[in-house]
Amino acid sequence: MVSKTAVVLLVGLLGMVYQATQLPPPPQTVGLLSEAPVSSSRIRLSDGRYLAYREKGVPRNESIHRIIIVHGFGSSKDMNFLAPQELVEELGLYFLLHDRAGYGESDPNPRRTVKSEANDILELADQLQIGSKFYLIGVSMGSYPTWRVAFIVPVINYQWPSLPENLTSVDYRRKLVQLSLWIAKYAPGLLYWWATQKWFPSTNVLERNPFFFNNRDIEVLKKTKGFPMLTKDRLRDRYVFDILRNDFLVGFGDWEFDPMELSNPFPQNESSVHIWQGYEDKVVPFQLQRYISRKLPWIKYHEVADGGHLIVHYNGLCESVLRALLVGKDPSV
Repeated sequence: MVSKTAVVLLVGLLGMVYQATQLPPPPQTVGLLSEAPVSSSRIRLSDGRYLAYREKGVPRNESIHRIIIVHGFGSSKDMNFLAPQELVEELGLYFLLHDRAGYGESDPNPRRTVKSEANDILELADQLQIGSKFYLIGVSMGSYPTWRVAFIVPVINYQWPSLPENLTSVDYRRKLVQLSLWIAKYAPGLLYWWATQKWFPSTNVLERNPFFFNNRDIEVLKKTKGFPMLTKDRLRDRYVFDILRNDFLVGFGDWEFDPMELSNPFPQNESSVHIWQGYEDKVVPFQLQRYISRKLPWIKYHEVADGGHLIVHYNGLCESVLRALLVGKDPSV
């Protein structure tokens, strides 16, 4: 016969499981836009949302090359992109950066998809009239809505059907992403607790954890703001947590297409596609990036021997990316 103690323990366990699937109710006033007046330039998208943006470089109407930079996970349009001023003036570079949906001063998109993220970029380019030809640079998670551009450590979605089992099955990151994806989808309360609890060290990237970063990355994190939305204080804001969770679910969810089945978008060599990858990247495996570039030989692959996941912040990297993308030269980093 089952004892009363066992019944109480079982009920308690079921309660804990239920709580793991639930998020605490958000406060009455949430979101980054409620914390301070909007100071950024913004456009209104066709669905009514506002998208914040920032312009850098030479004036748009005087530029020769126009480039949209798409920031990564936990970042914003204020990310550092270290293009030397001499190069900006030499090549006539105009940069357009925007806060992706829910980040910075852009409105969230509860129906975010890979396609909606791409459409936001197209609407931004159209409303600012930057022309029919422009370049895209996607950084880390910011690569998933672009996939016809220059990539800097683009994320690998382990759900792509064409990825080889012999490479993915032994990759610990695949199991970590799959577990995180399941928790984010089915036990968000548990994920929220882990991201905000104080008893154990979490996997917060700003803790300069060598699990995620190599030595050069950690030096970068000492000198840059890095990922302003990934601090524990910001993660306690339910708005911030929900935006990051939504972005993660889309970035590693079902894309409804396999990038490795894409054909060369520039068959006449009118432009080019590049991937920049760190050999010591602990977030995105170089082995899979090499595989992708072999399967899609029209992608020009560049590997930084001592580079980690934060190579976009290394001195000289941005100049190398721009010269390779715009003038076909690949100076060493």
